[in-house]
Amino acid sequence: MQPAVSGPAVDSAAGAPSVTNPFQAQFAALRQHAPALRAEGVAARRARLQKLQNWLHANRTAIQDALYADFRKPATETDLTEIWTSLVELKHTIKHLKQWMAPRRVGTSLALFGTRSWVQIEPKGVVLIISPWNYPFYLAVGPLISAIAAGNAVVIKPAEQTPATSALLQRLCEELFRPEEVLLLQGDKEVATDLLKLPWDHIFFTGSPEVGKIVMRAAAQHLSGLTLELGGKNPAVVDATADLRDAAEKIVWGKFLNNGQTCVAPDYLLVQESVQPALLRELTAAIQRAYNPDGAGIQQSESLARIVNQHHFARLAGLLEDAQTRGATVAAGGTLDAAQNYIEPTILTDVPVGARILEEEIFGPLLPVLTFKTLRETTDYINARLKPLAQYIFSTDAANRRYLLENSSAGGAGINETVLHFAHPELPTGGVGNSGLGKAHGHAGFLAFSNEKGVMRQRVGFTGIKAMYPPYTPKVRKLVALLVKYL
Repeated sequence: MQPAVSGPAVDSAAGAPSVTNPFQAQFAALRQHAPALRAEGVAARRARLQKLQNWLHANRTAIQDALYADFRKPATETDLTEIWTSLVELKHTIKHLKQWMAPRRVGTSLALFGTRSWVQIEPKGVVLIISPWNYPFYLAVGPLISAIAAGNAVVIKPAEQTPATSALLQRLCEELFRPEEVLLLQGDKEVATDLLKLPWDHIFFTGSPEVGKIVMRAAAQHLSGLTLELGGKNPAVVDATADLRDAAEKIVWGKFLNNGQTCVAPDYLLVQESVQPALLRELTAAIQRAYNPDGAGIQQSESLARIVNQHHFARLAGLLEDAQTRGATVAAGGTLDAAQNYIEPTILTDVPVGARILEEEIFGPLLPVLTFKTLRETTDYINARLKPLAQYIFSTDAANRRYLLENSSAGGAGINETVLHFAHPELPTGGVGNSGLGKAHGHAGFLAFSNEKGVMRQRVGFTGIKAMYPPYTPKVRKLVALLVKYL
C-alpha cells in the first residue's frame, strides 16, 4: 500500500518522549483517562460504538462529498467501500463484544492438578492509529472500532493527502468523543514524527512497506505493540479451467475499484497461455461494460475515481512509460490526462523482465498480464518475490486451487473472487513478511488492541510442585524424571 504519511524521520534520540514534544500534554491526558476506559463494562463500550454507527447513517452524504472532493470517488463506491464496510465492522463488533470481553476458561493438565486457569482480556492502554489516503474513512474508522471495543484511549493521525476526509473525521471525533477518549490530530510528516516519539502501548499503521519500516523502528524505541497493514505485488492466477467472463468481471472490479488505489487489488495477472487471448478480450469487454456503457468514453464515467494527486499520477505515468519503452504492449486503455489526474484502466502484455511495473507495487489502474504453461511456473514466480498481501485464484479445478493455496504464501486469498475477503468480519486480514505484521478486523482486530492475560489460581497452602522444590535430593530428582517422562 502506498504511504499513509510521508516517511517520518525518527532520530536516535526518540528513546524517551521529550518534554518539548508538542503532543505531550494530550498524550498525558489520554494516559490519565485510560484506567477509566479500562474499567468500563460491555454496555459503555457498546454505547460508544452505537453512537458511531448512528453518526455514519446520519452523515452518509457528508462522507460521500468528502471522498468526492478528495479524488472524485463515486458516491456509490463510497457507500460500498467506506460506509458499508465500516457498518459491517460495527454491527459485528457490537454483536460479539460481550463474548470477546468475557474471560475464557482453559483446561488444566494433570501436572497442574488443583489449579484453575483462564485468559483475561484487558486493553493495551493508549494507542495510535495512522491511517492512509486511499480509503481514508474506512481505514481510519475500522481500527478505531477495534480500539474502542478493546477499551483503549485513541489518537488518530489521518493522511494529509485527503484533506476533506480528514476534516470530516475531525468533526466525527469532536462530536462523538471527549479528547481524552479519542483525539484526531491532523498534519504532515512532522506531526507523524512527533507522535511516533511517544511511548504508545500499540501503534496501528496502514501504508507502504517503506514507511512501515520507519514506524517499526520508532515502535522499537518503546517496545510498543504494532500492527502493520502494508501491501505488495498481489498475483491473480487464471488457469485454463476458469470461467473467463466471470473471472474478467471480478478482476476488472477488484483492480479498478478506487482507480486501482487498493492495497488488496490484483497487481498482476498470471494467465495460462492457452486462454490468454480469450481472457484479454473478456477483460477489455468488461472494462467497457463497467466504465463506458453508453459509449461516451471512459473519461466521462461517473463510476471511476481519479488518482489522488499529481505526485502519484506522475509515478504511475512513469511506470507506464518505462514498460512501453522496454517493449510492453498496451492491450487496452493507455490514455492519461494530467489536468484531471486521470489514467484510463490499462492492460499491458509482453512486459519484459526488469520493467519497473513488475518490480514496484503499482497502486493504480495499470494491469500487467503474464502467461504460464504449468502451475509450477506460477508458484516459482510468486515465491521468488516478497510475500503479497493477497492472492487470487480463478479456477474450477479443485486440485489446482489447492496446489496454488498450499504452495505460495500471502496475507489472505480469494478463490474465484477479488478484494471481497477484506470486508468479511470473521476473516482476520493482514499481511505476512513484507506485506504486514499482525491481523485486523472482527475478533482479530479486537485482540490486536488487547492484552490476553493468562491467569492461574492455585489453592492456598497447596501446590503439587512443592514436592519438587529444592534441595534436589534423589527423591526430588526421581519425581522430576517421572514428570518429564509421563506428564
